[in-house]
Amino acid sequence: MFNLLLEPLSFGFMRDALFIAISLGILCSVVGSYLIVQRQGILGDVIAHAVLPGLAIAMFFGVDIFLGAFISGTFSTFVIAWIESQSRVSVDAAMALVFSGFLALGIMLISVLKTKVDLHHFLFGDILGVTTDDVWRTLIITFVTLFLVKFCYKELLFYTFDPLGAQASGLPTNIIKFGLTAAITLTIIASMQAVGVVLVISLLIGPGVTAYLLVKELHQMMILGSIIGIIGSVGGLYISYYQNVPSGASIVLVICGLFLLALLFSPTQGILTRPRNKNRSGRVLQQVTLKRR
Repeated sequence: MFNLLLEPLSFGFMRDALFIAISLGILCSVVGSYLIVQRQGILGDVIAHAVLPGLAIAMFFGVDIFLGAFISGTFSTFVIAWIESQSRVSVDAAMALVFSGFLALGIMLISVLKTKVDLHHFLFGDILGVTTDDVWRTLIITFVTLFLVKFCYKELLFYTFDPLGAQASGLPTNIIKFGLTAAITLTIIASMQAVGVVLVISLLIGPGVTAYLLVKELHQMMILGSIIGIIGSVGGLYISYYQNVPSGASIVLVICGLFLLALLFSPTQGILTRPRNKNRSGRVLQQVTLKRR
């Protein structure tokens, strides 16, 4: 048993991949919890695809591709907010338009600028190909993000559940919103190396939404989600190593499997384990109340 756990650690690329997997398991769970509570899970997918134009432009000019990805991903959220504020277009429609527009622009720029962006690597990731620089970059992003979340937790909590109340109380809501957007973008950039943009939304949302079925408080959701994220990331990595299957897909499938278990067997919300009589009585009472109104 121990040999199965220790054998992969004899390879340097597996040690680097494990560091990345553990860091992302924590980072994605913490940041993704805010997306889940705000009901903006699709925003992560939008930003993940919106970084492609920045990657292409940065590579063409020879600058750090992560800087280009960060600027492009963050800019996409401002475009969404601008469309929503200047028209009757709903936010979900604006997200869909920006999602497809930025992705198409990125593909066009790759062709026109003739940059050597590996679309397969961009779409599906390669956690086994990470370098030491990638490890340090991910660790720095993780520690900085966790520190800021801890330092500003009360303000973030207030803004997350009552943005209008936070604005009325004098909190700098624009700065908080930009900070969350920056954290989401940095998390996605760090996760692209592991699972790619096609699967990054699962890593960002999966652990948090699994914890959401098991606990009630936001901080509990973050802690349990981090544990689930680590188990899913490390477990998927080991499956990838021993079964010779794509690492990103393995990680996401393990996380989806854990979500399915929580969906079926959660003590209070599980499909197979929740108290049915109580739920039926509650629904009947709710229907009677609505009819009286």
